[in-house]
Amino acid sequence: MSTVELVTDAAVPVPVWQVEQVLALAPRPSSVSAAQPLAVPTRWAGTGCDDRAVWGRCTGGSAEPYECVVDHVGVAFRCSCPSRILPCKHALALLLLWARGQVPSGEPPGYATTWLAHRPDPTATAPPQPAPDPKPKNTATSPSVVPDRDPTSTRDDRVARMAAGLAELDRWLDDRLRTGLADPVLAQYTTWDGLAARLIDAQVGGLANRVRRLAGMVGAHPDWHQHVLAELGSLHLLATAGRQLGLLPPSLADSVAATIGWQVRQADVLAGVPHTDHWAVMGRSDTREDRIEVRRSWLRGLRSGEWAMVLSFAAYGQSLDETLAVGSVVHADLFRYPGALGLRVLLGPRHGDWSFEGEVIFVNDMASSVAAACAQVGAAIAAEPWIERYPVCVRAAPARRQNRWLLTDSTGSVPLVDGVTGIAALLACSGGQSVAITAEWTPFGLVPLTVHLADRVVDIGPTADPSFLAASA
Repeated sequence: MSTVELVTDAAVPVPVWQVEQVLALAPRPSSVSAAQPLAVPTRWAGTGCDDRAVWGRCTGGSAEPYECVVDHVGVAFRCSCPSRILPCKHALALLLLWARGQVPSGEPPGYATTWLAHRPDPTATAPPQPAPDPKPKNTATSPSVVPDRDPTSTRDDRVARMAAGLAELDRWLDDRLRTGLADPVLAQYTTWDGLAARLIDAQVGGLANRVRRLAGMVGAHPDWHQHVLAELGSLHLLATAGRQLGLLPPSLADSVAATIGWQVRQADVLAGVPHTDHWAVMGRSDTREDRIEVRRSWLRGLRSGEWAMVLSFAAYGQSLDETLAVGSVVHADLFRYPGALGLRVLLGPRHGDWSFEGEVIFVNDMASSVAAACAQVGAAIAAEPWIERYPVCVRAAPARRQNRWLLTDSTGSVPLVDGVTGIAALLACSGGQSVAITAEWTPFGLVPLTVHLADRVVDIGPTADPSFLAASA
C-alpha cells in the first residue's frame, strides 16, 4: 500500500508524520531493513493511535506478542522486546504503518495508558516529574530527538544538534578536498555511510540522503570527478547556509531547512492559503531512495500556469499510488510547502470529479521553446542552487549528436540523461518531428516524462530502475 499526501474524510486519520521522518529516526541503515518486513498490518494486532501516541502488538520470535508504544509528541519509545537498540525495529515498523495511514484511531489499551501516564505532558507548562515504568524491558527516549519539558528548549537543542552536524560535515568536506578525489577511501561505501549515519544522528537526514547518493557516483562513469566535486560544493553551500538560517530571507531559509531535513507538519501546511485551479497531471517520475520508492507527480495549473509537485511513497516491492494518472485534470485546492520555489504541495479538497479531457488544448499553449525552458530552469537554480529536479514543458524534436540524444528546436538544444528510458517511445510518438514534451531537468540532462499528442498523452516516465537512478540521482 502506498501513501499519497491527500486530504480526505476517511476514518483512518491523515498521518502527522511522513515516511522520511520515520526513516530519519533509524539509528542505523540495518534498522530500516529489519523494520520493513514488520511494517505490514498482518504482523500486528490491536493497533491504534490518537493525538499523543500510536500503539500495537507485534508477533515476533517470542510466544507472546511484543507490546509497542510510541509517543509521537514527546518522541519516545516503549517496547517489551529485549532489544537495546532505540528505537527498535518494532517501533520503526509501527511508525511506518502509521505514516502510511494503516493505523486506525482509537482508545489506548492498558499497557499504553500506564506508560503514557508516567511520561511528562509535552504541552504542559509545569509537567510532573516522570516516574519510571516498572514493566517494559525497552523504554527510552530517541537518541536523535531528546524531549524536553520546555518546547522552546527542545527546539533549541535540535538546532544546536543540527548546527554541530553541519559543522562536522564541513570539516569532513575540507578533509576530502585536502586529500583529493583520487583518495582510495572514496571508493569505499563505509566512508560515505558513516558520514550519513552521523548526519542522521544530527537530524539533518536530507543531507544524509544526498551523501548516500553521492557514494554511488564515485567511479560510475568517466566524468564522475566533476559530478562529485559539484555535489560536494552543494553540500558545503547547504552546510554553510544551514548554520545561518536566521540571516537568510524567510523563503530561502525555509528552502534550506527543508533540504537539510527539517520537517514541516502537514497541519501547518494545510493551515495556509489554498491555491485553487484546474490542475493537469503533466508527468510523473519514479525513483528509489534508501529502499523507499518515491513518485513525483508534476501538476500544472490551467489558469495560472504554475507548477506543483505531489510526493507519494511506497516501501520497496510495494505499489506506488496511481491516483494522479498522467493526462488527467482535477479541479482542486493545493497547499504549498514553504520555500523559495514552493513546488511541493499537498492535494486538498476536490471540486468535482477527475477529468481526462482538455489536456491537449492547454499544452499547445503552454509548451515553450528550448531557450525559454532553459531560462526557467536558470531562474529556479538561482532561487535554490541545490535543486536536483525541475519540470519543463517544451515543443522540440528528438535528435542525436555525438552519441547523445538531445531535444532541439530553432532556439537551441538540451541533452537527455545518458541511459534514460523512454527514448524508443519518444521517437515513435514524435516521428522525429517537434512535439510537446514534459520533461524533468536534472544536473545530468533532461528526463522525458510525457509526450503530448494531438489526441492523447503518452506516459514514458522512468520507473525506479536502480542502474538508471545511480547515474541520474
